[in-house]
Amino acid sequence: MKLIDNCKNHLVDSVRREIPRLAALLEDKTLFNLEQKGIFVFPELIKDAEDLTGDQIVLQKVDDYYCTGNVMGYLGCGSEQMTISSRFSEGETDFLFQYLLEKVLDIPNIFNLHVQINQKERVQDLLIFLFPMYLRKAMRKGIYKTYINRNYNSANVRGRINVECHIKQNTPFTGKVAYSQREFSYDNNLMELIRHTIEFVKTKSYHLAIASKIREEASSVIEVTKGYNFYDRRKIVLENKQNPVRHAYYREYRQLQLLCIMILQYDRHQFGEGSKEVNGILFDGAWLWEEYINLLIKDSFYHPQNKGGKGAQRLFLSASSGRQLGLIYPDFISRDCTNRIIADAKYKPIENIGNRDYLQVLAYMFRFDASRGFYLYPENGEKHIEKFNLQKGTTYEKNVTTREEIEVKKIGLLIPRNCERYSEFVDLIKVNEKIFISEILDE
Repeated sequence: MKLIDNCKNHLVDSVRREIPRLAALLEDKTLFNLEQKGIFVFPELIKDAEDLTGDQIVLQKVDDYYCTGNVMGYLGCGSEQMTISSRFSEGETDFLFQYLLEKVLDIPNIFNLHVQINQKERVQDLLIFLFPMYLRKAMRKGIYKTYINRNYNSANVRGRINVECHIKQNTPFTGKVAYSQREFSYDNNLMELIRHTIEFVKTKSYHLAIASKIREEASSVIEVTKGYNFYDRRKIVLENKQNPVRHAYYREYRQLQLLCIMILQYDRHQFGEGSKEVNGILFDGAWLWEEYINLLIKDSFYHPQNKGGKGAQRLFLSASSGRQLGLIYPDFISRDCTNRIIADAKYKPIENIGNRDYLQVLAYMFRFDASRGFYLYPENGEKHIEKFNLQKGTTYEKNVTTREEIEVKKIGLLIPRNCERYSEFVDLIKVNEKIFISEILDE
């Protein structure tokens, strides 16, 4: 079943009739609830996303309708499947969502990975194409090392004697003693899980596209996992589910651990064991749009990143303490300091940009001495630019006038419509991107 993000008119009876189990599992559940159940939410932890909060509900029941939130993706429960597509796309195939994934996350067109791709394969492909990003990010912290228990049987005892194993292995006595020893090792359950994922990816037809991105990381993993055994996969997955990474320093490894488990267990969730569980992947639509806009204008704009803690700015300086206060993260600040521009990426229709959006951008403009502010949004209707000038004066004194030098614009990137093929969509949106950039830079 296909639903649209940020939509309030999905009939409850219709949804329950088509996907009864999935609707029951999702109804009024928060993103935090779903993440706890194993749904993979991108980017990373919900608490790290600026626009995506853990209390946001994916499928909220309001009277006779279901309301969807600001996420796109694929969810399933056994044979029941649900797709949440972008409201800015038309037709059965969500080309915009796929294009954003391709540009922002370097995920190739999954519609072309198979002749006839079903949703189960599509979700697993998405998870696999996220694997290189998570692996590289985790291994920047170094190879994960932890204490493990190893069993030995030798004459040189260096640990706790294992009486049961000793009797089984050394009767009659041969001069050896069975014992276990706690060691600090790279060849542990987590690294073995990563190794199993690497080997699983090799079975895919597109594995070369993945391998080229993680050649060094994969070599390091293979080098330290000398105990790898294909037939241990089920045991390794179970060990990792029971022993999640908890150390804050290895937070990136926890995300990688979750991703690897989902990749290796996805088929099990679809059929037989685990088929009553909800599974899938969700993406923050606003984050994808913002990062996509950054790719288009990064040469002319700084891009402070709230989630990464990069480029933080402050509103005030305390006169008493001398401390800087009021942490802010404008989406985009122009690099031209003589003609400063503040731009805000909005994943919403033009008519929904207002009120708090105005106040936020005006505050940023005042802070950075900017005379122009832009709202950059996806436009799937008629192309036009709305321009506003700030007023001054009050109605009480009847002296309201327009400040021509302070302007705010809503500039839309026209999303192609009625495209039959993804290649056609890409060709059209690339033309629209050039127009969009020229409008921002006044070229």
